[in-house]
Amino acid sequence: QVQLVESGGGLVQAGGSLRLSCAASRSTFSMGWYRQAPGNQRELVATMNSGGATNYADSVKGRFTISRDNAKNTVYLQMNSLKPEDTAVYYCNAWWGVDYWGKGTLVTVSS
Repeated sequence: QVQLVESGGGLVQAGGSLRLSCAASRSTFSMGWYRQAPGNQRELVATMNSGGATNYADSVKGRFTISRDNAKNTVYLQMNSLKPEDTAVYYCNAWWGVDYWGKGTLVTVSS
């Protein structure tokens, strides 16, 4: 079992920045972030494996940066130039044989 604890969501104006954090209870192969806006399916935002390889959704490339502290089993998502369409519940994900999910943190971007 892997427990994930997220932090860092909130309300921000368009063009602003937020940083999300997610701490895992143990090391995992990959960690990342997904998001789900009202009425939409959950979608990939960014992931990073233990080797540092990253994967980003096209919609966030150039604006969001994922990073990882393997010693702390923590993944971060730096979100810059936020847009109203980034508004969603952001879920931390970790993979260690199976997918594990955090409870989610709400990010609201006002126009």
